[in-house]
Amino acid sequence: MIGIDVVAIERIEKIVQKYGISFLKRFLNKSEIKLVCRDSSFNINSIAGFFAAKEAISKALGCGIGKELGFRDIKIIKNIKNAPKIKLKKKIKKYFKIKKTYLSITHDKGYAIAVVLINFK
Repeated sequence: MIGIDVVAIERIEKIVQKYGISFLKRFLNKSEIKLVCRDSSFNINSIAGFFAAKEAISKALGCGIGKELGFRDIKIIKNIKNAPKIKLKKKIKKYFKIKKTYLSITHDKGYAIAVVLINFK
């Protein structure tokens, strides 16, 4: 199944300016916050990309973010080549019968776009 999401980077930037780290804690795990915060500044493009990625995952699963799947059930990590990867909680993988996930995030002209492909068992 495929999921896609587009986020206006400016929208995320305004929210981060208003709420700061408390906004990030609503949808990112501690390790993700470390990836998007450097020297007490925020990498807005990455934050928007991570937000889009989590929304794209929920769309690929056909459930949205809510009762069956929360933002914190999903973790975005980076591989050795700095490419984003999806790490899901075991209970989520089991519940949705997920075999393998793939993620691509890009930023262009004020937007962050994420595409997710999920293979099921």
